[in-house]
Amino acid sequence: METFYCQNCLAPNRLTDELCLQCGTRLMLVVEPASARFDYSDSQGFHDEHLLERISTLETRLTRSTEQLENCLHFLLRQARHAYFDRALIETLIETLSDKGLVEAEQIDEVWRERCRRAELEQDESQRRDTVRAEIIADYKGEMQNAFRTIVDSGMDDLSEGNVARGIRSLEEASASAKCNAPLNSFLGEHYFRMGKMAWARNYLERALLTSPNDDRVCLLLGLACGDEGQVDRARQLLCDVLGRGKSSFAAHYALGRLLVVEELWADALLEFKQALAVRPSPETHYVVGCVYFRLNRNRMAARHLRKAVAMNGAYSAALHMLGLVFLRSGDETRARDAFSAAREAGQDESRYRSRPRGGLQAGDIPSLPPLFRAARLARKRLVTSGDKRLAEAMVEDALKMGLRRTAITK
Repeated sequence: METFYCQNCLAPNRLTDELCLQCGTRLMLVVEPASARFDYSDSQGFHDEHLLERISTLETRLTRSTEQLENCLHFLLRQARHAYFDRALIETLIETLSDKGLVEAEQIDEVWRERCRRAELEQDESQRRDTVRAEIIADYKGEMQNAFRTIVDSGMDDLSEGNVARGIRSLEEASASAKCNAPLNSFLGEHYFRMGKMAWARNYLERALLTSPNDDRVCLLLGLACGDEGQVDRARQLLCDVLGRGKSSFAAHYALGRLLVVEELWADALLEFKQALAVRPSPETHYVVGCVYFRLNRNRMAARHLRKAVAMNGAYSAALHMLGLVFLRSGDETRARDAFSAAREAGQDESRYRSRPRGGLQAGDIPSLPPLFRAARLARKRLVTSGDKRLAEAMVEDALKMGLRRTAITK
């Protein structure tokens, strides 16, 4: 029987063998026409032989890679088919139970989507938390490296397990021994900012800004915290710095507008709110623009923006109530009564709408200042986040998204 030799150990093998009998190497058989055969006595032939072996090796590896990719493709197709049938089965069960009146299909779909969204967010948070952990440890320049790492690891592990209070205490202990650690101070500042504890947030964010003066996200959060605490000049400077560096931020424009409202510069505030609307068209931004137009006695423009807010979200009780005030001031009591009724129904969880009389307000009870701005003007605190919970949540969400360099803590 014809034999050929292993390219690795030169052991003889049969032509039908796939692996070398001596060393186990996959055998490679190079076939070429007679005109391409090389002469062993020629130095050029040696190089040709080497090149042919390399080409044969590459062809073999390419073949094996192609086979593996085909196997992966078949596996993915099989998994996709199983997922399709599982989804079809679940939809059939939901439809059957819905027809019998036992469940609501829309509610189940909404809950399922919310659970998937939370799972995705938790995975992202875990990855970001690991990134921040590495940044905090790498930024430490002290002599107690091991002790600092132990404290930070303990705090991050507690946060991952849901022990937020204990985890934050550990990180605060680490911050006490590394006051110039920008990633750690920024992380703690963002936590307290999200929790609404602006004084604590300002403390840590000021430390972070000292060592990272060009961090736009820290600058924005600190500006919002200062504005909410009544430090108007400091807040305006920080927010203008962020916008001056070319950043487009709904939170910054909205906060600047709120600070201008405190000074009763309504025309300037309207410009800031319009820029916030251009950055983030939403029911909340249409609502705040409508409130300013109401204060400027421009009822037609106020009604236009408030209608857009209600069209985008029919359950926005604050916008419905404000629309009722606009109709009432315009003399349209019928539509005003309908708007107040809709606000009362949509805001069943809010005492200020639940306690309204069925007939709504009277023409003489129309306030000159929209409810959105009234609390901040009286208290001189919470200048940015007071008045409307949805607007405050939208501002906080937008601010925390800037850059996505730091992680947020799940409550």
